[in-house]
Amino acid sequence: MRHFGQDILTFADQLTEAYVEVFTAPPWDRENTEETRSAFRERLEEDARRPGFRAVLALSDSGAVDGFATGWTTPSPFRDDRAYGKVTRRLGAERVDELLIGAFEVDELGVRPHARGTGLGRRLLTALTAAVPESRAWLLTWGQAHDTLAFYRRMGWTEPAPLPGQETDVVVFLSPTRTARVPARP
Repeated sequence: MRHFGQDILTFADQLTEAYVEVFTAPPWDRENTEETRSAFRERLEEDARRPGFRAVLALSDSGAVDGFATGWTTPSPFRDDRAYGKVTRRLGAERVDELLIGAFEVDELGVRPHARGTGLGRRLLTALTAAVPESRAWLLTWGQAHDTLAFYRRMGWTEPAPLPGQETDVVVFLSPTRTARVPARP
């Protein structure tokens, strides 16, 4: 495992190829590989400059990226691009402020197919979140990624209940040590 900050950009090409391989395969099935590649690369260059950004890579002996995890500290105000609007709708602005603002957001976690089943995903997630203050970490994933949902649940991550009638196609998870602090459904 190698830890990175903004210097992750020295591995941008290798990380981008790993991202494309992971997130253009089932269940993600992004339609256009080149658009996925371009969008991720552009996003990576922006994300690496975020306050609190860090990344962990698992590299093969040949230097290829076998797995990766990235994240940063969630800023205020809470974003509304990408899937963030769905998070606010699902949890409500008050719970977003309480649970997510200032916490460490796990943005990406991926393991290439040849490295799956080895515990690499667990090690990457643990390495990325090990130094998180007060263990305040969160992530979101797509509700139809059933293996991914099961993985986070096995890791002890928990889902704050959505507001009544506000279920979305994204699922929010809180790190295991946050479980006791999750407010009950309003």
